[in-house]
Amino acid sequence: MRFAVASQNFRTVTGHAGKTRRFLVFEATTGLPPQEVERFDLPKDQSIHAFRGDGPHPLDSVGVVIAASAGDGFIRRMAARGVVAVATAETDPALAVSGYLAGTLSPEAPHEHDDAEEACGCAQG
Repeated sequence: MRFAVASQNFRTVTGHAGKTRRFLVFEATTGLPPQEVERFDLPKDQSIHAFRGDGPHPLDSVGVVIAASAGDGFIRRMAARGVVAVATAETDPALAVSGYLAGTLSPEAPHEHDDAEEACGCAQG
């Protein structure tokens, strides 16, 4: 199975999945360590937040997207494309993939919004 892990710095799991343009792509099978096979460094208009096309998108090539945070809109848009989207507190991309496969992936960490921050779309709004 292929996984895309949101990672703006290509080192850790990062949040705001809808606006993320950088993803680490892993191939993984239960019981084996995930292997990074590709990196997406998408142009701004290819972030799911900005993407308005009905055509193919690079994330269509994965079965699961993992991020530190993902709003309901992102989760719905990914589901409509046949991709599962989950949020986690895990910061290590490979461990996040392994945790998903094992059914032990930690849930999204709570976070706060300040009044100047644009809403992220989470339920904490």
